[in-house]
Amino acid sequence: MPRIENDIKLDFKDVLLRPKRSTLKSRSEVDLMRSYTFRNSKGSYRGIPIVAANMDTVGTFEMALALSKFTLFTAVHKHYSVDDWKEFATKNQECVQSVAVSTGTSEGDFDRLGEILAAVPQLQYICVDVANGYSEHFVHFVKDVRQNLYISNHTIPEGNVVTGEMVEELILAGADIIKVGIGPGSVCTTRKKTGVGYPQLSAVIECADAAHGLGGHIISDGGCTCSGDVSKAFGAGADFVMLGGMLAGHSESGGEVIEKNGKKYKLFYGMSSDTAMKRHAGGVAEYRASEGKTVEVVYKGPVDVTIRDVLGGVRSTCTYVGAGKLKELSRRTTFIRVTQQLNTVFGNDN
Repeated sequence: MPRIENDIKLDFKDVLLRPKRSTLKSRSEVDLMRSYTFRNSKGSYRGIPIVAANMDTVGTFEMALALSKFTLFTAVHKHYSVDDWKEFATKNQECVQSVAVSTGTSEGDFDRLGEILAAVPQLQYICVDVANGYSEHFVHFVKDVRQNLYISNHTIPEGNVVTGEMVEELILAGADIIKVGIGPGSVCTTRKKTGVGYPQLSAVIECADAAHGLGGHIISDGGCTCSGDVSKAFGAGADFVMLGGMLAGHSESGGEVIEKNGKKYKLFYGMSSDTAMKRHAGGVAEYRASEGKTVEVVYKGPVDVTIRDVLGGVRSTCTYVGAGKLKELSRRTTFIRVTQQLNTVFGNDN
């Protein structure tokens, strides 16, 4: 029988953070570095836990090099060849610890993953990525990856899911970090096409609670439109925050620069869009529908400026709530529900 849950679920746009007394004198005093030890792999991590999404037009080798300078992380998209990985690792050994190799769940994906790990043994992170993390096949795949002797010590981020019980099942199956988010991305149309999803803020709060109870971690994947949303995700309990649209349109993003009417643009598309499926799967299969869109993003130049803006915004959040370290932000966070966030008399852009 159908059922309705009556408690209201919230998104980033539905809340603001309540300011609190602070002893911090400057944003420069805020420490954004985090250190984690992962439940299943026993691997360790230290860095600023913001992650470039494993999308063609975001999770590139060029993006990884740029972000690693800030100790940020990149989930590299899965369409690089073994030779591409060899060349990247040979030329940029210091960056390899700041990237994850991405894979799907087909037999071909698993074979290709093994080839890449054999070619670049210093890789420590495997991002197992599917749109629907609720399938039994996905859980079995995670178990197989964890139990494989060749890759059993790697740290595994995987997803996507949005509810606590599935977070727990995947962690117990062998995952270390769970990607949380179904449909919040700027070029994702899953909620429109399927009617399935979960408001991102509530998903992060509930999934973080489930993961942390087992010693696991989560990534808030999707839904961030500005640095304030990144702060809200961390405040809600996310250990990592993954960005797609906010990192699109830069020099390091994949794709060519397009010129129209004297302005420069770059393509940005969802990985279930017509564009992605035509590029990588020969088109949209008869049994499925596109669940992503393609947009032209105004060319923004090097990503460094955007990263500094995001990090500055998160530091400022910490000073407003009295968190001297990013680690303290969730403990210092009180969300207040709102009906309006911005004064829009001069538009919504700033």
